[in-house]
Amino acid sequence: MARRLTQDPAAPLPADIAAAVEDWRRWLVAERRASVNTIAAYDRDLTQFLRFITDWAGGIGDLSALAAIDIQGFRAWMARRRADGLKPASTARALAVVRGFYRRLDRVHGLPAPGLAGLSAPKHVRPAPRPVAAADARRLIAAAADIGAETGRDWVALRERALFALLWGAGLRIGEALSLDGRDWPAPGSGQPALVVRGKGGKQRRVPLIPAVVGAVEAYRAACPHPQTPDRPVFTGVRGGRLDRAVAERHMAAARRALGLDATATPHALRHAFATHLLDGGADLRIIQDLLGHESLATTQRYTAVATERMIAAYAAAHPRARLRSGEDETDGTDRPPQT
Repeated sequence: MARRLTQDPAAPLPADIAAAVEDWRRWLVAERRASVNTIAAYDRDLTQFLRFITDWAGGIGDLSALAAIDIQGFRAWMARRRADGLKPASTARALAVVRGFYRRLDRVHGLPAPGLAGLSAPKHVRPAPRPVAAADARRLIAAAADIGAETGRDWVALRERALFALLWGAGLRIGEALSLDGRDWPAPGSGQPALVVRGKGGKQRRVPLIPAVVGAVEAYRAACPHPQTPDRPVFTGVRGGRLDRAVAERHMAAARRALGLDATATPHALRHAFATHLLDGGADLRIIQDLLGHESLATTQRYTAVATERMIAAYAAAHPRARLRSGEDETDGTDRPPQT
């Protein structure tokens, strides 16, 4: 039975374990090029594990003792997470973090962790992306601009229109869009304007821009009262600093409520819509993967489930013999062969 977690979050780790954790963090930055947010999330997972396993074992004196934890200790940790109501996907990520830390211990200190060898991650099914329909995307962008106009600043309305048009038209994550500086935006008159986007882990990708997106962003930049110089953010708040993500998400939330749309109509749903529109239009999965900056093709392939659902819905709506919506029998009496 898992013991109760220690209530002292500041309990110091043994010196060699603390040094190993710091080495692991430096490795994440220098070699994995993990983002600040990723490192913070991984750090929380590892810290929670170390606190639990120290309490479960009645104390861990050094790295050798940490490496010697048997499979029962790891199972107890996973059981505690389940009892605390954490989702399988969250525990699967935390287990991957712990495995990565122990792999680093083995590589640097020659301390394998046999207790991890027979441990399986909890099974979970990643939900299919929830994109918004094209018509709803247009309505959302217009409504978000209206919300921005309520501030009394016309340029804020143009900013909201430009930001969300960029998410939908180029498939950016909202964090990627908000991190853009003036030097990142293509110069006016570029033959085929494109953005070099810094994605997760500092990885860069090139994303072409359609005229509607370029026009929306240029209109905002022309109206913005704050300097649009190479070292300044493209999307600014009312005081001139980089636009806060919470502000943009709040405007989107207000827009979807005004339109009566589902809570899944978020800024990220516009990125999902970008991908599904390309897939519906016949774009190759590898191209979509590159445009979205997915490390794994399997992540991109989740959009095929959405495309399949749309195909079935279109079939059910259009084919005269497809009674999938109402559950009617395929024959209706008017189309039966003559009796003999």
